[in-house]
Amino acid sequence: MLVSGQDVSFSSLFSPRPSSEKLAHSVIDGITVLGGQFHDYGLLTTPQLHYMVYCRNTSGQYGKATIDGYYQKLSAAFAELTKQAPRSGDGFRSLKVDCANGIGALKLGEMERYLSQGLSLQLFNVGTEGRLNHLCGADFVKSYQKPPQGMEMKSNERCCSFDGDADRIVYYYYDADGHFHLIDGDKIAALISSFLKELLLEIGENLNIGVVQTAYANGSSTRFLEEVMKVPVYCTKTGVKHLHHKAQEFDVGVYFEANGHGTVLFSKAAEMKIKQLAKESKDEKRKAAKMLENIIDLFNQAAGDAISDMLVIEAILALKGLTVQQWDALYTDLPNRQLKVKVADRQVISTTDAERQAVTPPGLQEAINNLVKKYKLSRAFVRPSGTEDIVRVYAEADSQESADSLAHEVSLAVFQLAGGVGERPAPCF
Repeated sequence: MLVSGQDVSFSSLFSPRPSSEKLAHSVIDGITVLGGQFHDYGLLTTPQLHYMVYCRNTSGQYGKATIDGYYQKLSAAFAELTKQAPRSGDGFRSLKVDCANGIGALKLGEMERYLSQGLSLQLFNVGTEGRLNHLCGADFVKSYQKPPQGMEMKSNERCCSFDGDADRIVYYYYDADGHFHLIDGDKIAALISSFLKELLLEIGENLNIGVVQTAYANGSSTRFLEEVMKVPVYCTKTGVKHLHHKAQEFDVGVYFEANGHGTVLFSKAAEMKIKQLAKESKDEKRKAAKMLENIIDLFNQAAGDAISDMLVIEAILALKGLTVQQWDALYTDLPNRQLKVKVADRQVISTTDAERQAVTPPGLQEAINNLVKKYKLSRAFVRPSGTEDIVRVYAEADSQESADSLAHEVSLAVFQLAGGVGERPAPCF
């Protein structure tokens, strides 16, 4: 919602849900009665609506607040970036996209005509059949570690899934032996931050970069970023608002949740310096600055955006000449397990250190620490749900068997010390 003097300008959004149109009309009626102003953009993805509001709040400095302006800005930046990519075959890269029977199918279909060079999209689960996010979408693929229904995959084909409102994205593929490989938000952040770090080193300016994660980030991703790429990593509470706020502290702030929701933020000072270098520098330094300038335009800095993130990923893979398998091989995820424990009152659990340490009930963190010591490369944490009386348990270790065992033992500790209800947690793997 945008406020200017006594007038209120409201940008409404419909989603494909049956209730959406009725709710939107009710909001519009309320604004009209109060004498406010509104702009109805019709059907948009959630990130596209954030983009429109950001454009209007900056009086058009960020971009043109129309869907055509969104498509033109992103497609132009993508075209400029991929001009420098090595070409193979007919020059087109192919990508299969699961649209989760959501709004992303409609908007990505509209955008295809703007992507005249370098990328061929095959869209699945476009909403003509099936229900929103049912047996498809980013959350389904990450949770069940298998492809969405309705998409045929060949070995080594690069595929991705949006969620229903197109603010999350995960990639995946089958290897030659038929094994499924998931590339989630952690590995997306690793690819993007590695590429940005290289470009920042090439321009030679003192611009800092930081990666923001939550406690759910795989330990291998944190080690890769800190020890191999030498990129500082910071941990916040779960929730995009916490990651976005922390990312604003850097010249270049990269944030992604493991579920595939994230983006990159650039400070105004960094943007001005990069644009200046793109005009005034020479040779390789100017080339790197120009790439960064286009990357800035390609990211939706208003919110995590599956369409924008997809184009950034595809551009980086093309520029680096990487296959999906090579990207996946940046590091190997530690096996992990997530469980839930029902409790009488979730408020019994309180945490600190970005939800990685339990403060109450007494003795719980000590019990977790003792359990973690039993396994190699292990860690575990618990946090209360924000909406229901359950406690979420996360554990990782050097093997799946160890991760499963650790998660179960931590669940038992939660049940015993935090007022578990119902049946005691039982091993189920």
